[in-house]
Amino acid sequence: MTTPAATSWVCAWAWLGGESVARDVVITAEDGIITAVEPQGTAPEGATRLEGLVLPGFANVHSHAFHRALRGRTERAVGSFWSWREAMYELAGRLSPDNYRDLATAAFAEMVCAGFTTVGEFHYLHHDTDGTEYADANEMSVALLDAARAAGIRITLLDACYLEAAPGHPPHGVQRRFCDASVERWASRVDDLAVAPEHARAGAAVHSVRAVPPEAIEVVAGWAEAHGAVLHAHVSEQPRENDECLAAYGSTPTGLLARAGALSRRFTAVHATHLVGEDRWHLGDAGATACVCPTTERNLADGLCELTELAGAGVALCVGTDCHATIDPFEELRCLEGHERLRTTTRGALTPSLLLEAGTAPGHRALGWPGVGRLEVGAACDLVCVATTSVRLAGADVEDLLAAAVAGATAADVSTVVIGGRLVASGGQHASIDVPTALERAVHAVWT
Repeated sequence: MTTPAATSWVCAWAWLGGESVARDVVITAEDGIITAVEPQGTAPEGATRLEGLVLPGFANVHSHAFHRALRGRTERAVGSFWSWREAMYELAGRLSPDNYRDLATAAFAEMVCAGFTTVGEFHYLHHDTDGTEYADANEMSVALLDAARAAGIRITLLDACYLEAAPGHPPHGVQRRFCDASVERWASRVDDLAVAPEHARAGAAVHSVRAVPPEAIEVVAGWAEAHGAVLHAHVSEQPRENDECLAAYGSTPTGLLARAGALSRRFTAVHATHLVGEDRWHLGDAGATACVCPTTERNLADGLCELTELAGAGVALCVGTDCHATIDPFEELRCLEGHERLRTTTRGALTPSLLLEAGTAPGHRALGWPGVGRLEVGAACDLVCVATTSVRLAGADVEDLLAAAVAGATAADVSTVVIGGRLVASGGQHASIDVPTALERAVHAVWT
């Protein structure tokens, strides 16, 4: 991922923090890093003007790229998370390194056009269909890294340890693709994965306490600490997960993770939908982050996360698109507040600026990119320009522009995306990939 030596943009409007926007902001970058931010500044010769509202790049903290091929294919019948999972397993059995690379490239390019500049890929599809390792044990991981490079998006590859079907039960069927022979084999395989630091980071993941026993969680947490890597885990997405953990270990999933030494400032709890008792305080005391995926939790009928209580315990919030029922940062952020309104019958618990904050800097930190997600000197030059003349934002007053964008904008309103100083999308189109065509081909190739 190369960056231009020096580039300048003039932003008609830009969000620099707080509840308002600044006008005619000149942003200058060198080697992909912002070197100057000047509201009502003097534009240098050759500067590019961005007509609209410029925001920092969004972080998609939780993604399963292959789930993009499920969109619309699980909506025809009454069901639950568990019935949806059977369709997901069928899809998982159809993937090879080649068709996975094509599918992930198209999905990542869709994310870029929506305004996501970094993705956390929670990766557990490791091996061949019968569970045997490929000649290169990380071949599926390499496919994802290649896909991110082609799409022009940063990636944190969250390599997930997965050892059991449920506590005390061996994997079966397609689950064998997900599992390494042991947690030690997981660690050695991840040690062998080479990542390009300009666009990729390696992270660790515990798939869930259903799939990784306590002694193995300790090993994964130790690997993350030794490598200075972030650590993520699915946490209490379903009540059944809580019940099985209590039955097997006498603890909630969060409590078990705490006992195993997994909770820290590097840790992100994904979903955190059904936290109980002291769970949120365990996370808050550790300085952990929660990644809420509201469009997925809604699509899978998971339930509503208690966001106000979670934030009140000191847990930072970020978002992910998870199963990609939709890929739209504005929809995810709107749902944070909208779902909380439905749950509490109170409006405005999360202000527009707090929602934008959840979509940007904390998510990048949770993925190991602390210098991304703000429009300030020293930050990576990630710019997302939102057209303010679309039917969704037309008529918004300046003092309400930020709120109007959070309340009404969609991914379709993103006109320009710059990642690390590079123009990656313009006019709503990816700079190098015909995204609709790439998605159509990749999805059909998987199912036929």
